[in-house]
Amino acid sequence: MTSLPEKKISEIAKKINEYLEYLEVERGSSPLTIRNYKHYLMRFVGWLESRGIRLNLIDINPEVVRQYRVYLSRLPSSSRKIGKKRTTLSRKTQGYHAIALRSFLRWLIKNDYEVMSPDKIDLPKSQDRQVKFLSGEQIDRLLNAPSLSTIQGKRDKAILEVLYSTGLRVSELVGLNRDKIDLKRREFGIIGKGGKARVVFLSARASDWVDKYLKSRRDKFKPVFVNHKGKADLMASGEKMRLSARSVQRMIKKYAKKIKLAVDATPHVIRHSFATDLLMAGADLRSVQEMLGHKNVQTTQIYTHVTQKHLKNVHEAFHGKGGR
Repeated sequence: MTSLPEKKISEIAKKINEYLEYLEVERGSSPLTIRNYKHYLMRFVGWLESRGIRLNLIDINPEVVRQYRVYLSRLPSSSRKIGKKRTTLSRKTQGYHAIALRSFLRWLIKNDYEVMSPDKIDLPKSQDRQVKFLSGEQIDRLLNAPSLSTIQGKRDKAILEVLYSTGLRVSELVGLNRDKIDLKRREFGIIGKGGKARVVFLSARASDWVDKYLKSRRDKFKPVFVNHKGKADLMASGEKMRLSARSVQRMIKKYAKKIKLAVDATPHVIRHSFATDLLMAGADLRSVQEMLGHKNVQTTQIYTHVTQKHLKNVHEAFHGKGGR
């Protein structure tokens, strides 16, 4: 349920309700995206109320937004600390608030409401996104970290192989069902972020490990990856046994600690490693974009910084050493 509580609901809050429903029904946005947009927009409504500003659409104007942006820049973060001192919201998080407000205003204009132009809201400049990825040697160590003597170890091995073979998001991985994966053809279709469909390809090694893991299970549960601790779900689908994204994150962290990786390994770091490996091997940006399920190629371009550095290192290591 995406709607906000009903109690003397203001015009702005009412329209936020409708906007969230639009994201859910028409845009097919994920529950996490809807939850985040609700949080950002209701923080804006809460700030308006605390300042005694009327809650009508016409009251969203450049000066009000400017004051709100100042408030966000000084707002203590609930999670970021330097030593024992609480810091303010990161520029990235401030940007998310601005993006949500701009998107809400665009939806209002699309529906013929006379409101402030979203183009008047500038996004805060942030530092270039740093891409963390694992080297080939680090990936090999991580993929070989699970013990294969237990069903959990076989599952974890299959998960790591699939993540590195496909570049799947962790939410996409845990949502996989047996009947959707063709292990003989080593491919399957998936609906990713923003409802974007794509075909995903498995390496021979990843396909083999998924096959070995599934054959070692006695159940016929629908999810590909399940939790093997606790009581088994009596439902035929085994939906309650489906592994959670958080469990996968903890599992990878455990193996990274086990092999003493210098990089803080996460499912997304493995996704970055997949993309970086393809680009360094000569794959074109558009193909990598399709494999990652990025809507815009600009998102994929964050990896060019990594590959350009790699090319520079190759140039420095080999140029001028051929006897000329």
